[in-house]
Amino acid sequence: MADEQKPGGSQAPPPEGGGAPKPPAKPAGEAAKVTPKPAAPAPPPKPPAIMAATPWDSDLARELKERFGDRILQTATYLGQNFIVAKPDSAIPVLEYLKLEADFDYMVDITAVDWPKRAERFDVVYILYSFPRNERVRVKIYIPDGYKPETAVGVHLTANWLEREVFDMFGIEFAGHPDMRRILMPEEWQGYPLRKDYGIIQQDQRWVQENLGIESGQ
Repeated sequence: MADEQKPGGSQAPPPEGGGAPKPPAKPAGEAAKVTPKPAAPAPPPKPPAIMAATPWDSDLARELKERFGDRILQTATYLGQNFIVAKPDSAIPVLEYLKLEADFDYMVDITAVDWPKRAERFDVVYILYSFPRNERVRVKIYIPDGYKPETAVGVHLTANWLEREVFDMFGIEFAGHPDMRRILMPEEWQGYPLRKDYGIIQQDQRWVQENLGIESGQ
């Protein structure tokens, strides 16, 4: 006698080997849902490296200490770069001595570094080169905001435009300079772009609007 069939069609054959039937396969191309893992928090920023300068002991360093005494605060070297830290009112005599007595007759650059949280807010850095010695040396002074170091134009004529650039970017005025005015930014520009409290996209909106006829230079 034939097996009875359930109403509604024929009965599906049992899977080979017996056991429960397998669930229907997912349609092709359907990706499995995976819960993404939360991103790991970013590590805290590393503190800035401290300049590991070492004492600079040389004939020149000893000559300077003997000549200027306690007006030389430090003679040091860092990665082969020799520098002298002098009291602010001694910068010009030191520059003059280095030019006339030690053959550092070329002023390469004058620049500054802004340390807003320090009482002596700025480093002023004079970079000198000696052709006869094939050697560089830096002279640094530390000054508070508003202090006006004496101009070096009387020792090196190249200091003229270099000091104007430091004034333009940092607002440091040099006493006795023959033409203390901006050299890169417009004369009427407000603010000093290389000070740390001057934002990287900050603009003098008034100057931009009045001179360029637009709302913003950004």
